[in-house]
Amino acid sequence: QVQLVESGGGLVQAGGSLTLSCAASRRTFSNIAMGWFRQAPGKEREFVAAIVWSGTRTVEADSVKGRFTISKDNAKNTVYLQMNSLKPEDTAVYYCAGSRKYSAGTTSDFGSWGQGTQVTVSS
Repeated sequence: QVQLVESGGGLVQAGGSLTLSCAASRRTFSNIAMGWFRQAPGKEREFVAAIVWSGTRTVEADSVKGRFTISKDNAKNTVYLQMNSLKPEDTAVYYCAGSRKYSAGTTSDFGSWGQGTQVTVSS
């Protein structure tokens, strides 16, 4: 079982930046893609961004496109989420997840989940 550990969350003012990290205990061929999701209080978990371990394919949700960037470091088995121009509506618990699907982009595509890291954006 691959363990995913998120870090980098915190409190930031609107307009600020944060970088989240997701370290995988090991990278197996079963996890082809990695993704970031978020869940705000009272709301469903929503897709933020995804990246594949092999290749350069990335995808971002429309709500974060142009502000958030997903990247990876294969040597460190780590995926990052650079978040710029943060807004109060970005406040949520952010989760890292692994998928066996190359084109993963929905919650049901992902089978391995981290414990989440809180991001709070103050106005």
